[in-house]
Amino acid sequence: MKIVVALDSFKGSLSADAACAAVSEELGRCLPSAVVEKVPMADGGEGTIEALVASCHGRVACVPDVTGPLPDVRCQASFGWLAESRVAVVEMARASGLPLLSESQRNPLLTTTFGTGELIALAAEMKPERILLTLGGSATVDGGTGAARALGWQFLDAAGKPVRQGGGGLKAVREIVPPVGLNLPEVDALCDVTNPLCGPNGAAAVYGPQKGATPEMVVELEEGLSNLAERCLVCLGKDIRDLPGAGAAGGFGAGAVAFFNARLVRGVTAVSETCGLEAHLADADWVVTGEGKFDCQSLQGKVVCGVLDAAAKSGTKVAVLAGRIELPEKTWRSEGVSLALPTSPDLPFEQIRPQAEVYLRQAARELAGLVLSCEL
Repeated sequence: MKIVVALDSFKGSLSADAACAAVSEELGRCLPSAVVEKVPMADGGEGTIEALVASCHGRVACVPDVTGPLPDVRCQASFGWLAESRVAVVEMARASGLPLLSESQRNPLLTTTFGTGELIALAAEMKPERILLTLGGSATVDGGTGAARALGWQFLDAAGKPVRQGGGGLKAVREIVPPVGLNLPEVDALCDVTNPLCGPNGAAAVYGPQKGATPEMVVELEEGLSNLAERCLVCLGKDIRDLPGAGAAGGFGAGAVAFFNARLVRGVTAVSETCGLEAHLADADWVVTGEGKFDCQSLQGKVVCGVLDAAAKSGTKVAVLAGRIELPEKTWRSEGVSLALPTSPDLPFEQIRPQAEVYLRQAARELAGLVLSCEL
C-alpha cells in the first residue's frame, strides 16, 4: 500500500512540512509495510515558499534589505529557489504585505509593490525557467506599477515626469514606457479571486478598505486604476480592465499581466503542478490531506480541493485530517472524500496550539486503523 501525505499548514500552529512529517511518521509506525511519501502543500498564499521548498528539495534565498510597503520602509525578505525544476517562488507579502505596517501606516494611496519587483529582479538573476508570483496579503492598490518600476518600467505624467509611487499616483499616468532589454522568464501569478480591476467588485472597492482606504480614498483609487487600465490599452495594447483576477492584490493581477506577460492561475493548481502531485498519486492507494479547518471554503480552491482534483484522475482514495470538521459527512463524501477526522478537541485555539502536533499524531494513528480496515 502506498500513502501520500499532502497536507496544508495548520495556520498558527504547524507548517505544512511539520504537519506532513508528523502524520507520515505515525502512519509509517502503524502501517510498517506501507510506502509513505510526504508532499507538503499550499494554496498559493502564506507558506507557499516553505511548502514548495520542502516538497521540491529547494532552498530559501534570504534578502536582507528590500523596499517595504512604503517607499521609505526597509525590510528583510526572501524568495524560494527550486533548483531541480529551475523555478523561483516570490511571495509579494514578504516585501509588500499588510502585516509589515502598523495600522497608522496603512494608506494605499502611498503603499507600493516596489519591493516585490526587487525580489522578482533578484529571482530572475538565478536564470529560472519560471517564476511563481503569489498575490495574497498585500498592503497595496498600485496596480503592480511599483513592482514594474523596480524592473525598469516608467510611468510618466503629462509633463513627461515620473508620477509618484502608490495608488495616489495612478491618476496622473499618461505614458507607460517599457524597459529596454528586460528578459523575464514565464511568470505565473497565483490568484484565487476573479475580481476585475475596476468597478463595484474591483480592487479599490473590495480590497481598498482592507488596506486602510477611507471612502474618499476608494474613489481616488478607483479613478487611478481606471486611468491605468486606459493607459495600458493605449500604450501597450493590453485590455486589463475586466480580466478575471485583475483586481487581485490591489490590481497586481492586472499589472502582472500587463507588465510581466503573466498568466493568472489558481494557486493550488500551480503548487500541485510544481511539486508533481499527480505523479506522486499515480500509483498511490491513499492520499491524506487537510488543514486547520475543513469547511465549505476547503472545496473552493484550497489545498483539499486541489488534492481531490488530482486524486480523481488516478482513482486514489482521499482522507482528510483537519483541526475541525465543519462539513456534514454527506457533503464531504459527495465530494470524493472517503474518511475525515478532526485532530483537535473542542477547546479554545490558544489551549490547542501548544499541543497541536500531539493531537495530529493521535488522529494519524486513528486514521491508520481506519485505512487498514478499508483495505482489508
